[in-house]
Amino acid sequence: MIRSKPGLLALATSLAVAPALLQASVLEEVFVTATKRQQSAQDVGIAISAYTGNQLEQLGFDNAQQVTAMAPGVHTIQPNGEANYAIAIRGVASSDFTTNVESPVALYVDEVYVSQMSGAGFMLFDMERVEILRGPQGTLFGRNATGGLVHYITRKPTAEFDGYLKGTVGDYDQYKIEGAVGGGNETVSARLTASYHENEGYITNRLDPGNKLNNADDLAVRLQVLFSPRENLDILFNARMSEQDIRTGFFENVSSIRTGELTPGEFNPVLGYIDNDGDVYAGDYDDPGFNDLETNGFSATLNWQFDNFNLTSISDISNVERAYVEDSDASPESVFNLFLLTDAEQLSQELRIDGETESFNWVAGLYYMDLKIKDANGAITEPFIGPVYDEIGIGRTPGAEAGLDNPYRSDLESISLFGQVDVPLGNDLTLIVGGRYIQDEKDFAYATKAVEFLEPDSRALNAGSNVANVVELAAYEGSRKDNEWSARLQLDWMASDDLLVYGGWNRGVRGGGFNAPIFPLSPPLDYDDPTMSYDPEQLDAFEIGFKSTLADGRAQLNGAVYYYDYRDYQAFNIVGIDTLTINTDAESMGAELELQANPMPGLDILLGAAWNDIDVDLDGRSVSSVQSPEWNLNALVRYEWPALGGKLAVQADAVYRSEHYFALTEAETVTETGYTVTNASLSWTSEDLRWQATAFVKNLTDEEYLVQTFDLSGLDVFGMTEQYYGKPRWWGMSLRYNWGG
Repeated sequence: MIRSKPGLLALATSLAVAPALLQASVLEEVFVTATKRQQSAQDVGIAISAYTGNQLEQLGFDNAQQVTAMAPGVHTIQPNGEANYAIAIRGVASSDFTTNVESPVALYVDEVYVSQMSGAGFMLFDMERVEILRGPQGTLFGRNATGGLVHYITRKPTAEFDGYLKGTVGDYDQYKIEGAVGGGNETVSARLTASYHENEGYITNRLDPGNKLNNADDLAVRLQVLFSPRENLDILFNARMSEQDIRTGFFENVSSIRTGELTPGEFNPVLGYIDNDGDVYAGDYDDPGFNDLETNGFSATLNWQFDNFNLTSISDISNVERAYVEDSDASPESVFNLFLLTDAEQLSQELRIDGETESFNWVAGLYYMDLKIKDANGAITEPFIGPVYDEIGIGRTPGAEAGLDNPYRSDLESISLFGQVDVPLGNDLTLIVGGRYIQDEKDFAYATKAVEFLEPDSRALNAGSNVANVVELAAYEGSRKDNEWSARLQLDWMASDDLLVYGGWNRGVRGGGFNAPIFPLSPPLDYDDPTMSYDPEQLDAFEIGFKSTLADGRAQLNGAVYYYDYRDYQAFNIVGIDTLTINTDAESMGAELELQANPMPGLDILLGAAWNDIDVDLDGRSVSSVQSPEWNLNALVRYEWPALGGKLAVQADAVYRSEHYFALTEAETVTETGYTVTNASLSWTSEDLRWQATAFVKNLTDEEYLVQTFDLSGLDVFGMTEQYYGKPRWWGMSLRYNWGG
């Protein structure tokens, strides 16, 4: 279907009418820009789940991860707790927590790529819409989207004065306040948005009960200014920042004195400790950690409409600084505290032109990114590194603790050219042809050092004034230049006004890179290219799908089946204590079905089912990829009716994930057997849409479920398994007031 692209201001204005959805069904048609032009999601031959900002508010999604729960085959990964996030789509995931590894599922905010997982845990507020695209998206988007992508689009300034204020209180002394104010005239308008969230935490440290772990202390501010000097020209400036300072690093310590096996009733002689009280939200942490995170960025987006084409320019600078420490042994003993330090500077530029003729739609462009990372990882691990100094005869510094400091530098320069054309072959058939050529140049330098930390609780762990007696154990330097291409070849058949059938081939790529090992002593690693470097990943994806509108527009039923064939699949593997990315072969197949229905006034139903079977070759043995359940089911039911001078709504939703693994070993220590998480809410909205009050309960049944584990089992390691659990039952209430609009 041929559609023209409106300007930024026109698009923002058209979507500002979303509150009218409250008068009918909350789940209604959403217009998306997945193809770089505005279209109904039902007219795009891509498996998409999309929500407007008003729908997100009505459905109670208030962070950047909740929205994924209602998309079939999509879920959130938390490799080390609240500190950072990644998204898994159709079994395509990465659980590597070192920040130089980019996720195969790309995150974008206002068309700007988020390269750092540590910068992806942002709060979801004042959103225009969210688009979740399943399947490879490497043709029109800039980076590594072999699994798909999630695009968060914020609400833009308009000439009309409007805004909102929302407050939330809840369990664990939670309080959150957010709001926005905006307005202007036809030439200049602005919007200022801010959010602050705090709670005391839900993990009890029996050694310090007054300071619970996994608390919240988050601040985010965003200022956008829109200039429209002429009718066909929009220039949007976006400045944003966020801060997080929380007590984190919680793991449940489970005895695992035999490799790959949980032994919860047996004393751990390595740590001299056992935690068998059955409370997964409590532990004995002698040195609890922290996550100190700061992000900031500035972007300028230009949209200029000419007679025959549109020009778009997106310029962005983003920075992420982070210091993270955790009590990895999760015990009262001072054995192993992991740390991660991040200092990333990202510069990106996209130039894009698009247009339409009587015969076809087209888009072409150039994308450039320069990503400079100065990071470090390591551990404060006196019992393991302290003997190094005895062996080489270096005197110890009184009061210092020995450990590993692994600084590394990564410089990536990426440039790509891309284009796509949609050519109607008749009234009902459209051929889509797209491609992208990518050139990546990456330089990498790494060293692992035995050091003494003079102040182990410092936020600048590896600063020169905080370390002494530095002994370099190994070093590596490498560089690589990779030339890759991605492509799309697809047919869309509009069988009727209410049925789209599509099918095609999509080639996705994920850039090569380098490993940054954390604990290289057990087993000893070879610091050479085969160990430290891995090649780009290529994916040939074949997909057939349909999108249908039923029952006179009261229901939408969408489905897809797919087959993935990988070459040089980048698998997340664990060797001893270390996590390494390796190249291997893999294939995957799956199917999805999504139903959105409004069978009667006020009643909304959303159902989703995803089946996925992925096989990864690990030394000749077929294993499942990490975070890849065979079944992923979701359901949401919402009923709204007139009451109390407005409308009351009751909602329940649930997500089920079948058995899955957190490492390729598929051992008991890295297995989640499956779980179901349910939520419920009751809300009231005034007739004039100004006021909204909501009461909610998340994890209604208080399900205890694993979101990550790390296997440190066996007496030759730490004799334990780190288990990280999802949040317990959590109640809360919120009140929102809207003005203008």
